[in-house]
Amino acid sequence: MEQFFKIGERGSSVATELRAGLTTFLAMAYIIVVNPLILEAGGVPINAAVTATCVGAGIMTIMMGVFANRPLACASGMGINSIVAYTLCGAMGLGWQTAMAVVFIEGIAILLLVLCGLREAIMEAIPVSLRRGISIGLGLFIAMIGLKDGGIILANADTLVSLGSVTDPTFLVGAISIVATVVLYSMKVKGALLWGILIAAVCGIPLGVTQAPTGIVAPLDFSTAGAPFMSDADGVMGLVKAITTPTILLFAFSLMMSDFFDTMGTAMAVAKQGEFLTKDGKVEDIKPILIVDSVAAAVGGLLGASSVTTFVESASGAADGGRTGLTSIFTGILFILAAFLSPLISCISSAATCGALVFVGFLMMGDVVMVDWDDVLEGFPTFMIIAGIPFTYSISNGIGLGFITYILVAVVTRRAMYVRPLMWVAGVAFLLYFLLL
Repeated sequence: MEQFFKIGERGSSVATELRAGLTTFLAMAYIIVVNPLILEAGGVPINAAVTATCVGAGIMTIMMGVFANRPLACASGMGINSIVAYTLCGAMGLGWQTAMAVVFIEGIAILLLVLCGLREAIMEAIPVSLRRGISIGLGLFIAMIGLKDGGIILANADTLVSLGSVTDPTFLVGAISIVATVVLYSMKVKGALLWGILIAAVCGIPLGVTQAPTGIVAPLDFSTAGAPFMSDADGVMGLVKAITTPTILLFAFSLMMSDFFDTMGTAMAVAKQGEFLTKDGKVEDIKPILIVDSVAAAVGGLLGASSVTTFVESASGAADGGRTGLTSIFTGILFILAAFLSPLISCISSAATCGALVFVGFLMMGDVVMVDWDDVLEGFPTFMIIAGIPFTYSISNGIGLGFITYILVAVVTRRAMYVRPLMWVAGVAFLLYFLLL
C-alpha cells in the first residue's frame, strides 16, 4: 500500500487518509438526495436515479484514486443535472434517454481532447495570475455553497442575497458546524472538519434538522443503465436522436465547455489543499486526473446519473489531511455502500457540512496576496474570475469572464503578443458558449 499510494512520502497515514475520505463523503453526501430529486423532474425514475448517482460516484471516485492517486472525488455535477432536467427534458421536451445521450456524447468528446493533449495544453496556456484567481474564486464559491446549505445566507428578491433568520433551526446547525470546526481546528484537533460535521449533525437532532431515518437498507434499481441506447417516448434511440439533431448537439458543446473548465478549477482548488499545486499554479500529474474525469462524464450519461465530474467538495477531505488516492478509494466505497444505505446517509443534512465548506473557503484565500493588483492585465481579469465564480454560481462562467476580459485588456494595453494561441481559442470558445447559453 505504501509503495502504490506513497502515503508516507506525502506526509500522511492510513488513518488520516480514511478519515479524510469520510470527510469528503459527508461533504458530498447531499448529492445522493439532491441529484435524484432534480433528475426526477426530468422524468428519470427516482429509485433508479438514487442507484445511478451512488454507483456512478462510487466507481469513478475509486478509479480516480487508483489511476490518479490524488484525493479527488467524483459525483453527478450540480448545474449540468439542472440543464438535463429543466432545459433538455423540460423546456425542449426531450426524453431523459436523449438527455443522457447528450451527456454521454460530451463525455466522449472531452475524453478525445484529453487524449490528444489539447485539454492539458489549454490549462498550460493560462497565465499564472488567472490560475490563482481560479483558486481564490473557488474558495469563495465553496464558502458560498456552505453558507447557503447552512441557511446563513438566503436568496432575496430585492437584494439578491440576505442573512438568514438566526432563530431558524437550519441556521443554528450551520452556525454550530462553523464554530465547532474553527474551535477544533484552532486547538489542532485531527479531523476537525469531520468532527465539525458530526457535532452539527448530532445537535441537529433536537432542532429537527437531522431527521430520523425512514429505513436502513434500500433496494437497488438499475433501470436507467444504458440510457443513451434506450428509446424515448417517440420510439427513437436517445443516442440516434442526439447525434442527428443539430440543436441538441449545440447543448453537448455547452455541457462540454462547462465540464472542461469546472474540472480545471476544481483540480486546482483541491491541489491547493492537497499540496500538489506547484508554485506557478500548475496541478502536478494532471493528465490522469483529466482522463478519469472525462470518462466519468460519459459513464454518468451511460448510467443515467447525469454528468459525473470531479467535485469541489473534495477540497474538504484534502484540507483534513488527505494526500493520496486512498482517500478517494474510501470515499468511493462509501458511495457504493450508500447505494444500499441511502435512507441512513440522507440523515446528514447539508447544514451540518456548512462549517467544513466555509473553512475550506477560508484556507483557499491565501493566494490573494500573490496577485499583482497594480497591473491591470493581471489584476482585473483575475478579479473577474474571483467575482464571477460565486456571483454567477458557476465555475465555468467565472473562468470564461476572466479569459475574455484578459484578452480584451491585453489588446487595449498593446500586450496582445503575450496572449498564447490557445488562450485566444479558449476566449472565442467561451464567447460562443455564452452566446449559446
